Amino acid sequence: MTEPAPERQGGHAKPKQARSFWKELPLLIGVALVLALVIKTFLLQAFSIPSNSMQDTLQIGDRVLVDKLSPWWGAEPKRGEVVVFHDPGGWLPEQDTEQNVVQSAFSFIGLMPSADEKDLIKRVIGVGGDTVECEKGGPVKVNGKSLDEPYLFPGNAACDDKPFGPVEVPDGKMWVMGDHREDSLDSRYHQETDGGMVDVDKAVGRAIVVAWPIDRMGPLPVPDTFEQDGLAGGVASATPAALGLVGAVPLVLWRRGRREDAVTGESAGQQSIKG
Repeated sequence: MTEPAPERQGGHAKPKQARSFWKELPLLIGVALVLALVIKTFLLQAFSIPSNSMQDTLQIGDRVLVDKLSPWWGAEPKRGEVVVFHDPGGWLPEQDTEQNVVQSAFSFIGLMPSADEKDLIKRVIGVGGDTVECEKGGPVKVNGKSLDEPYLFPGNAACDDKPFGPVEVPDGKMWVMGDHREDSLDSRYHQETDGGMVDVDKAVGRAIVVAWPIDRMGPLPVPDTFEQDGLAGGVASATPAALGLVGAVPLVLWRRGRREDAVTGESAGQQSIKG
């Protein structure tokens, strides 16, 4: 079957018209959602802080962006990092986590945290091969070195509410503690289950920045105390959906530009024929 001949004006093919922005909008949204899903799965994910356990570093309602790329490349949590990890088992109480359809959709693409995932956020104090301990009235020690912990919640002692150790951290495990020591059911309180250890495989990723609210935006660096000899270790204000939108815009504009260039070239060719 032969295709119908293109409409002609004055003996020449009618120039193609570039699509309007509104016709391109569905494509822009679609690409943004796909990129957002990829970003959430492999790069960054937003998490909401639900408790006081990491005060004053993190407050209830803060949104943090978590680096999910490093674990994909085999990187393991390091001392001093603030890490999000899946519940090792029994650390979180059972609760109603139902979401409506809209909330579930937004959680799926990374616009809001998911209520279905049971995740915690703590600071990594010890990793595989370390010995951690803390006597009442004293500092936390890692491999015999005392930690200076300026991030502790004001008025809190290092471990007076729950002294521990010495405890040896097995390979593939980590010992985690909240910055608000007197309001954090961390590794100290779960020594009956796997010694209070968390599998590094449970780590979702490192919280790298407070992205919301605006007046609290800022990075979450590793404190200097973990950089002392013998302890040093290597190592969104946008949600994945927003990052996806940023990534989609150049792609759509590039596509529009190519179409407009093609139209312009065609029109120029017709003009030369007319001449």
